[in-house]
Amino acid sequence: MNIFTLENPIELGKAAGAAAAEIITKSINEKGKAHIILATGTSQFETIKQLVKEEIDWRKVIMFHLDEYIGMSINHPASFRKYLKERFIDQVPELAAAYLINGEADPEEERARLGDLIRQHPIDVALVGIGENGHLAFNDPPADFDTEEPYLLVDLDKQCREQQLGEGWFNNLEEVPLQAISMSIQQILKSDHIICSVPDGRKAQAVKNSLENEVSNRFPASILQQHDHCRFYLDSSSAALLSR
Repeated sequence: MNIFTLENPIELGKAAGAAAAEIITKSINEKGKAHIILATGTSQFETIKQLVKEEIDWRKVIMFHLDEYIGMSINHPASFRKYLKERFIDQVPELAAAYLINGEADPEEERARLGDLIRQHPIDVALVGIGENGHLAFNDPPADFDTEEPYLLVDLDKQCREQQLGEGWFNNLEEVPLQAISMSIQQILKSDHIICSVPDGRKAQAVKNSLENEVSNRFPASILQQHDHCRFYLDSSSAALLSR
């Protein structure tokens, strides 16, 4: 695990996006294609903005989606499908394929469909973030560290839902869905490389818990300490509570 602290979210995004592009290009050069996972939310704004600027042969890249709310229309401002379509897919129209989570489909059928797909496509790099409650994807604490199912139907805890409200995606807490389809912890860890972008001081305690506490499902993102090729990209605010 490597930790990089940049001055602000823009510099963080530039560094994380460039690092992801380097891994993607290396995978294309060595294997003829690359498979990636993209997260969403405000933490990924600058990273994805930088990634789409990079010189990558997108015709050889296949994208998987990290999580989506149950019952969420793609037209809702908080839809992660909408987020990825506008910020990524529309910006790289030659993308080989994008496997998005349909929150309006039958949840069990959808997670089975996506699970079958991702088992056929080993992931080269996953771009992820950390929630204010330490969640990784929508695996809120106490997270399931053991299941080998690629995608799960999960309940969202109050702190997670309050974060989504606080970031401006919803008008009130009652609007925030109670459940989501999320990629599992073990599936994320199967990625050859993981780039974790975490800006903002409101994530500082979660960063400290994830990097300086023992690995525990009470701090889901702490599991990233065990990944051989994980890079954390922080800004001065999110790194403020680290002891070193």
